[in-house]
Amino acid sequence: MPRSLALIPVLRCHLPLTAALALALPALLSGAGRAQQGGEPQVRVLLLEGASANVNGGATGLRLRDGRGTVLAETGAGQSLSLRLSAFQVETQGLSRDLRVNELWIEPIAEAGGDGALAVQNRRYRGRLQVLPGGSQLQLINHLGIETYLPSVVGSEMPASWPQEALRAQAVAARTYALQQRKPLAPFDLRATVASQAYKGMEAETPSTWEAVRGTRSLVITFQRALVNAVFHSSSGGSTENSGELWSRQLPYLVSVPDFDDQSPVRTWRQVLAPEQLQRTFAEIGGAQRIEVLSSTSTGRVRQARVVGPRGQLLLSGAELRSRLGLKSTTVRFEPLGPGSLAEEPQGLMALGGPPVSRWSLARARRLWRPDPVDPAPAAPVDSATGEALPGPLPLPVIPSPVPPAATALVAIGRGFGHGVGMSQWGAYGLARRGEGFEAILRHFYRGVEVGPFRESVAQLSGPPASVSSVAPVRSSAAAGSTPFRIPTVIAYRER
Repeated sequence: MPRSLALIPVLRCHLPLTAALALALPALLSGAGRAQQGGEPQVRVLLLEGASANVNGGATGLRLRDGRGTVLAETGAGQSLSLRLSAFQVETQGLSRDLRVNELWIEPIAEAGGDGALAVQNRRYRGRLQVLPGGSQLQLINHLGIETYLPSVVGSEMPASWPQEALRAQAVAARTYALQQRKPLAPFDLRATVASQAYKGMEAETPSTWEAVRGTRSLVITFQRALVNAVFHSSSGGSTENSGELWSRQLPYLVSVPDFDDQSPVRTWRQVLAPEQLQRTFAEIGGAQRIEVLSSTSTGRVRQARVVGPRGQLLLSGAELRSRLGLKSTTVRFEPLGPGSLAEEPQGLMALGGPPVSRWSLARARRLWRPDPVDPAPAAPVDSATGEALPGPLPLPVIPSPVPPAATALVAIGRGFGHGVGMSQWGAYGLARRGEGFEAILRHFYRGVEVGPFRESVAQLSGPPASVSSVAPVRSSAAAGSTPFRIPTVIAYRER
C-alpha cells in the first residue's frame, strides 16, 4: 500500500466518508503520490537547479498546470518555453501571456499510443516536470515511474554493450538504491547526477538497457527484509572495502570481498601532480613537497595523510585528499617525480653548518681583496727586518652558492576508481564474462542478501551511513584514450 494512503482506514473510524476522501484526494493527485496505475512506485529526480531554464515539448507540445491541477496553457509543437525565478515565483515566457505561479507542472501532450517526452536544456526525459521556486533558484523535478526511470540510469552508469547479466545486476542495484533513497517530506528523492546516480534521459536508453530493466522488473536487494543501501563504484583495484572503515557504520552486507576487475583500465593508474597544481591545491602551506600516508584501511585505502609544504603541514582524511587532488580513489601512495625533483644539499659552509652565502655576498668579499680599479694600487707590504715583500692574503675558498629548492612534482600511484564499497561495476563485468548470473553477482558484492520483488510494506533502513567527511563529487571520466567508452563510477558517498 502506498505510504500516502496508509491512514485512510484509521480516518474512516473517526471521520465522515466525505472528510476522509477530502484528506486522501490530495495524496492521490499530488506528484508526491507513490504509486501509479499498476502499482509502479514513483520517483522524483532533480534535473536542474538554476535561475532560468528552457523546456520544449518537441513534436507534441506541452500542457501547463498549476499546483491544483488546473490547466493554465498549452504550447504548440516545437515551441520552447522559458522559465525564470521572479519574486520567489515561477514565471513563464514564450506564451501568449506570461504566467507567474507558486508551483508549475509541465507534461508532454502525448500522441495516440505514446507517452510523449519533454526536453530540459535540450535533453529529453519521460514523465512529468514539476517546477518549484527553491530559494534563489528554480528546481526542475522529473516525476516518473521507477521502471521508466531505470533504462536511462543503467545506460548512464554502464556501457550498454556490456554483458546482459552485468546490466541486470546494475538495474537491480539502481532500483534498490532509488527506492531506498525516497524522502516523502523532501521536494525530491534523487539527483540526476552522480551525487545520487547518473540519469541522462532518453539519450542513454538502448534496447539492451530496456531488456535489463524488463528482465528484472520490481526486483530489489534486501537484508533481513529491509532494502539495502546498494552503493556501487567503478573498480576497487582488487578488493572492495568494509563500509565501517570508510563511513561511520559497518553494515553487515557491505564487507570487503575479492573483486574481479582485472579488465578495468583503472585497476592501476598513475597521476602526475605538477608543482603548479600542488601550489594551488595547498596554497595555505605554499604547495606540497611530500605527502605521507599516516594510516590506511585493511585494504590499503588512505585514512589519514600529512601534506608537508614550505610553510607548514596539513592533516587530511583520505576523502579530503582525494577531493582536493581529484584522485580516482584513496588507494594511493605518493612519490617524488623523477631524478632532480628535490634540490641537492649545498656544499661548503652550508654543509658544515655555516651561514648561507649568496652570490652577491661572495662577489663583494672578493672585491675587498682586489685593488680598486680607480684608486692607485696600494704599496705591497714588506718585512721591516729584511725589506723583502711579504706574501699577499690567501685567496678565499671557492664556496658554491646554494641552489634554491626546485618546485617539487609528485606522482600519485593508485588502484581502482571510486569509494570501493559495494558492487564494483568492472567486477560485475568480469563475473558476467565468467558466466555468472545477475543474482550471483549481487550476492557476491552484497553479502547475506536476498533478491526478490519489491513491496511498499518492506521496512526500509533509516538511511545510508554518514561519510567521515564532507566530500564534493569527485567522479570523473578516465584519461582520454584509455578506453573507448565512459568509465562508470560513483562518487565517494551520496551526501545529503
